[in-house]
Amino acid sequence: MLLEQLKADLAELDARSLKRVRRSLDTPCGPRARVDGREMLAFCSNDYLGFAAEPSLVAALQAGAERWGAGSGASHLVSGHYAVHDELEARLAAFVGCERALYFSTGFMANTGVIPALVGRGDAIFADRLNHASLVDGALLSRADLQRYAHADPAALERGLATSGARRKLIVTDSVFSMDGDVAPLAALLDLAERFDAWLIVDDAHGFGVLGPQGRGALAEAGLASWRLIYIGTLGKAAGVSGAFVAGEADVIEWLMQKARPYIFTTGAPPALAEALLASLGLIQTGDARRRHLASLIDLLRAELRLARWTLLPSRTPIQPILIGDNAEAAAVARGLWDEGLWVPAIRPPTVPQGTARLRVSLTAAHSADDVRRLASALNRLEGTP
Repeated sequence: MLLEQLKADLAELDARSLKRVRRSLDTPCGPRARVDGREMLAFCSNDYLGFAAEPSLVAALQAGAERWGAGSGASHLVSGHYAVHDELEARLAAFVGCERALYFSTGFMANTGVIPALVGRGDAIFADRLNHASLVDGALLSRADLQRYAHADPAALERGLATSGARRKLIVTDSVFSMDGDVAPLAALLDLAERFDAWLIVDDAHGFGVLGPQGRGALAEAGLASWRLIYIGTLGKAAGVSGAFVAGEADVIEWLMQKARPYIFTTGAPPALAEALLASLGLIQTGDARRRHLASLIDLLRAELRLARWTLLPSRTPIQPILIGDNAEAAAVARGLWDEGLWVPAIRPPTVPQGTARLRVSLTAAHSADDVRRLASALNRLEGTP
């Protein structure tokens, strides 16, 4: 009976155009990919600076494996923490202007570890309604009271904070929202954290490496610093490798190291990855030319698209969402692009709210202007044939 019900539920997902498809690449990450045996121009990677297949990072990873081996052998708090992990954490903290950093194996682990380490029963979390799933799951795991405020709306957040009697308060937000591409009002959020004595977690997964001077992230771009700020950066997107880090005031990071269960009870990330990430940090810091090229591609796409029925959402980041609305139409347009050799994912509920199915166009510094023109031409043409 259980299996039959599961099969029926899968069929229902398919009927509602909500079933996900997993595709297999047999080329390195990049705009030109062979996917399921077919040559494609891809607009679906978060490799914003084009570092995932960068030869110097590959060489650093190889050298790291030769120096440290393939794996760490234990959790970070047993024997799985290496000198190169220490070096990476120190470099990451300095790069984002914090006292100390803690390296996690994945961004999802960081978010589900940090939030429950800071708050619990009797406390309150105030979360942007469009936060990433990992932030939502971290909040639920904490068992704190979860209040979700209207997206990017400081006034709504203020109302919630003003009426809260919680002993500890935590504001949680993405910096760049992964399915909309817009940037949170970080200065206003920090002001509210100061006024209402709250922590502020900023998940800069899609801003680190792209925003701010030398790619130092959304907080650096906004010129914000405070002991209340807890900064989470992802290292598998613009950095091109893997993992994540949490940075902040030294005592806060020490507390997280003592209390964040996904950090304590997981085998440490391979030290070879830390070698590659050290090399990546150097490339990010000197990567202004790549960031300028990426910005020019964003401007070009927005100029070339001439949509009447669909909506190109406002975004100054590499995430350029095209709102279609209907699930079936979004899936059909993605298939139409696929047939033309263009790989753009259709994003549907529950990843986005009902009625807001969209194409998520992701631009990288490895794309060319001709790549972007080709995509824009296809989208302009397909809009008239849902």
